[in-house]
Amino acid sequence: MKRLKDASLITAIKTPYDAHGEIDLATYDLLVAKQLEAGVDGIIVGGTTGEGHLLSWEEHLMLIAHTVNRYGDKLIVVGNTGSNNTREAIKATKHGFAMGMHAALQINPYYGRTSDKGVVEHFKAVLDIGPAFIYNVPGRTGQDVTPEMIAPLSTHKNFIGVKECSGNERIAQYEKNGIACWSGNDDESFAGRHEFGSHGVISVASNIIPQVMRKLMDEPDHELNKSVTNFMSWLFCEPNPIALNTALMMTKAVNPVFRLPYYALNQQQREEGFALLQEIDSDELVGDSLSVMSDDDFSYIA
Repeated sequence: MKRLKDASLITAIKTPYDAHGEIDLATYDLLVAKQLEAGVDGIIVGGTTGEGHLLSWEEHLMLIAHTVNRYGDKLIVVGNTGSNNTREAIKATKHGFAMGMHAALQINPYYGRTSDKGVVEHFKAVLDIGPAFIYNVPGRTGQDVTPEMIAPLSTHKNFIGVKECSGNERIAQYEKNGIACWSGNDDESFAGRHEFGSHGVISVASNIIPQVMRKLMDEPDHELNKSVTNFMSWLFCEPNPIALNTALMMTKAVNPVFRLPYYALNQQQREEGFALLQEIDSDELVGDSLSVMSDDDFSYIA
């Protein structure tokens, strides 16, 4: 538990695809290698950024097992085994821990929402299985996991802390009360770490600028943070992970293949991203080169 709480930079790793839209493990391993080189503490496997919601459970659990087997001794491996179906979340979480993951990422039931009491009982059921981060992202789930819901969960022996997307004031409140909290918003994570006392960030941006994010979590370097703020904002110009996927394709880090319903950024958006990426030292970008690309370069697989 101490190792989990000491982690200040956890990357929600991208799941890359081959030309047929299948998981590309060779490219995945290259992406993870870049995270290791940059000194990240852990990775989330099959999270929102890793498109866990577009993977079958067989693919999802295979990717967790592969990651544990290859990197479990080098990185904290967190499997996103949450679901809006409590029974399904329990089953996936048990499988994930059987495969050796160090912790789970658990989200509150989305779409088929429940009462506050139902949310708490859902989390209790999965916390009984093993260590877990609770993920609060109201913009996606449509329901805020409030401090009043977190309070009874925080005493559970397997409660690690919260990945919080509701802002730094909420994070500061948790940390003041001894509840570990990680920012879920890259553009707020620097202030969250150095001004509001967060434990760190579970990051999208670190997929493509891991060295920069490592520095931002370790050092109060305001100029460095300012230099990438616009890029971080651009990464969310469309729902995540659309812009990140497009950026990694623009740097040739991954194949230009989307699983629908995700679709590449348009030409204007790519040109904006290209200009922002050019401002970052090429040695700090994941990928071999940089181009705007044309619309015809992208493939879409149903």
